[in-house]
Amino acid sequence: MAELVAVIASTHHPFYYRASTSTGEDRPPFADEWVRKVEAFRETLTKARPDVLVMVGSDHFHQLWLDNMPQFLVGNAPRYDANWYNEEREFGLPRMVMQGQEDLSRYILREGLDAGFDLAFSNELRIDHSITCPIITLRPQNDLPIVPIYTNIFAPPLPQPKRFVQLGRTIRQLVESWPSDQRVAVIGTGHLSLELGGPRQFGPHGPDPEFDRKAVEWISTGDLDGCCGEVTLDSLHLPGNATHGFMDFMLMMGVAGEGQKADYVDTYDLFHTMEAYFTWYPKGVTA
Repeated sequence: MAELVAVIASTHHPFYYRASTSTGEDRPPFADEWVRKVEAFRETLTKARPDVLVMVGSDHFHQLWLDNMPQFLVGNAPRYDANWYNEEREFGLPRMVMQGQEDLSRYILREGLDAGFDLAFSNELRIDHSITCPIITLRPQNDLPIVPIYTNIFAPPLPQPKRFVQLGRTIRQLVESWPSDQRVAVIGTGHLSLELGGPRQFGPHGPDPEFDRKAVEWISTGDLDGCCGEVTLDSLHLPGNATHGFMDFMLMMGVAGEGQKADYVDTYDLFHTMEAYFTWYPKGVTA
């Protein structure tokens, strides 16, 4: 059976690439510390020596729109093009091509359906920065095949937070039952408190530092009961109008497991959001 060697959850800030590659007067004052933190975080994936990456993210109305919005979608293609033109224009993100792992995609689709999830699929999926940003930060050489899994965190009606946790648990079960000798890392990205286009977007920190503090505590300690007891679809409107992306962190807590403390935790408070980085090693810390 396949081995789950790492579970990794982080934010996905689209400006990291531009900030980290800028020089001279164009380089922002926070870039050096940000790069230092990301490079340390990257080592947590490198030491796991994965063969395949299962990537959990959310399409930002690029390929999925109100005429067709699946709740959970699995990419099932031999390759994936990325990014989109507006991401190149606004964030300076590069065009990318990623290799797909079709065997694992098909296994997750078939077994996921049988496990009670009506998963959508796409054989022509083009992916955006929710998946390419963690590739840039964690595996910039882009040399591993991926299975992209998209969740709907934007277009109501949304799945309940507990459904994200349930899907996370199912993803882990499917990875560990996949008849393969491959080493698999599951990587998911979401948000802590986040405001987009609203009055709290460009403050000195994230729009709700208290929510961020609690969120980091929930994630780092694996406190799913505490998290699920407080987080609802309605409550997620309060910390910022885009905070529903936190449900992808809840999904990753489901992958990691109830009560599982993260082996690696780091945060970085930028001018309008808190960046956060978490890694679990299900078999223990790799030497």
